[in-house]
Amino acid sequence: MKLFSYMEKYDYEQVVICQDQLSGLKAIIAIHDTTLGPALGGTRMWNYQSEEEALEDALRLAKGMTYKNAAAGLNLGGGKTVIIGDPRTDKNEEMFRAFGRYIQGLNGRYITAEDVGTTVEDMDTIHEETDYVTGISPAFGASGNPSPVTAYGVYVGMKAAAKEAFGSDQLSGKTVAVQGVGNVAYHLCKHLHEEGAQLIVTDINREAVKRAVNEFGAKAVDIDDIYQVDCDIFAPCALGAVINDQTIPQLKAKVIAGAANNQLKEDRHGNVVHEMGILYVPDYVINAGGVINVADELNGYNRERAMKKVEGIYQNVAKVFEISNRDAIPTYQAADRMAEERIARLRRSRRQFLQQEHHILSRRD
Repeated sequence: MKLFSYMEKYDYEQVVICQDQLSGLKAIIAIHDTTLGPALGGTRMWNYQSEEEALEDALRLAKGMTYKNAAAGLNLGGGKTVIIGDPRTDKNEEMFRAFGRYIQGLNGRYITAEDVGTTVEDMDTIHEETDYVTGISPAFGASGNPSPVTAYGVYVGMKAAAKEAFGSDQLSGKTVAVQGVGNVAYHLCKHLHEEGAQLIVTDINREAVKRAVNEFGAKAVDIDDIYQVDCDIFAPCALGAVINDQTIPQLKAKVIAGAANNQLKEDRHGNVVHEMGILYVPDYVINAGGVINVADELNGYNRERAMKKVEGIYQNVAKVFEISNRDAIPTYQAADRMAEERIARLRRSRRQFLQQEHHILSRRD
């Protein structure tokens, strides 16, 4: 990879390489854009096959966070960290404390949080060295488990999609096929059940399926059968890339709205479902409840205030449909356009976030 050429092409601001020999820390912090505010994005720990693979992942994820935070209406830019290593065997306290010092050195330009391969406990360790971390333990006045909040955001976003597709945001009587019933999807199913939706569920975890059947009266189907069930809404809440050449022809749903990340295997699949008349809710818009929640910690966490902001996902999803209809483009493109328009508006008045801007001091003789 020609790093500077890549950064220039996609307008990245900064890449920080962090190394600590004693602890084994090998981390890459990518800051994509701080027009709206400091970059917020989680720390992912993964056993990458190469340093180049890790760098590409950090850059890709950082750009994604710019769009996610902008679309969510947050005054935050996009960044991401990847730590090279096996999260099951390579973690130690010294590693995360060393990493925390690197974050502190950025003086607020980047704020981290939990991600794949890291935990709340890891964030607590980072917090020993820096205040620029969210998703820490409730003992520190933080928000705790983000899954219920993410699920609520998906629920209100699904209601906005129902309004667009069916003319009413009422989900009572609608059939929702939920792929994956983990932490987020369990709470989503609870909201849907309480409103009177009919649930069809699947998961590789049989106990999770059994729980949904017992608590919500859900119908269970095999993993490969979830795409072809008769339903109004298909909710991918597990793996990414599930909207692809093999699954699209099976879909009978009018709406795709779920919590999973990167649901489209390729952008062209967003074009295909659009042409089929299936309403796709872009994942980074509808599943933003978690990042909205942890972002509230930056102001001293207030759950009522955070949940009010999460309810704004309804309007954000509706805005995506408005742009899609206005510009005659698929919804995944409309979501990007919504984020880009917001960043462009702010860019006229500011460019990069600085915690303490430089001032020229006058000298007295």
